[in-house]
Amino acid sequence: MHAKIPARLRSLAVALAVAGCQKPAETAAPAADAAPAAPAAAAPATWPASLVVVGDGFPNAGDACRKIGESEATVNFLDDSATLAGCLSADDAAKLGGTVVGTVDGVTLVSVPNGAGTPGDGDGQGDAKVTGTHYNATAQVRCAGYKGAAAGMCDAGVVRDAETGPYVEVNLPDGMKRTILFNKDGSFLSFSTAQADGTAAMKISSRREGDTTIAMLGDERYEIPDAFVQGD
Repeated sequence: MHAKIPARLRSLAVALAVAGCQKPAETAAPAADAAPAAPAAAAPATWPASLVVVGDGFPNAGDACRKIGESEATVNFLDDSATLAGCLSADDAAKLGGTVVGTVDGVTLVSVPNGAGTPGDGDGQGDAKVTGTHYNATAQVRCAGYKGAAAGMCDAGVVRDAETGPYVEVNLPDGMKRTILFNKDGSFLSFSTAQADGTAAMKISSRREGDTTIAMLGDERYEIPDAFVQGD
């Protein structure tokens, strides 16, 4: 004969059995902290529209700074005896060895004396050639009137060791040149002209303003400082 198990004990046994079969609830692992967002890449530096940027590097092609032309933002910084350069960083500006004259839209402007640190420009070492050119010095000169152009600055180079006397080549916006001839004593001689381009028919004249020659070819005007022509 089997002994009878009271109903109350049977209920307790079933409850314990069910509890033993259930798995304990797993504690959820704390969520891993989200990885910090990678810092945004710095935006590439660009030259502002307020500046007239010339060439692909200054003082040499590929360099970080650029030659800066005349605009409303720079007109007060231009100097016939120096090149105005712009750099996107103060460190690059410091390397040019000129004088920082201002900042325009984040660009540091530096006035660099023409021929600074190179033989042949007032340092008593004689005339040398500007690297990669046949010029003894390069600069920007004031110019106006070519095909009706307003007054501005033009790139120019001078050859001082020519047998007949120094000459200055002025580079014009469309790739043409004007060659201005001087006597050995630095006085104005003439322009190099030709029948083919009509310059032979243009009136040639000059006058002096202080230490600068104002050379005229028809309606064109070029201001050439004596120091640029004669050097040492």
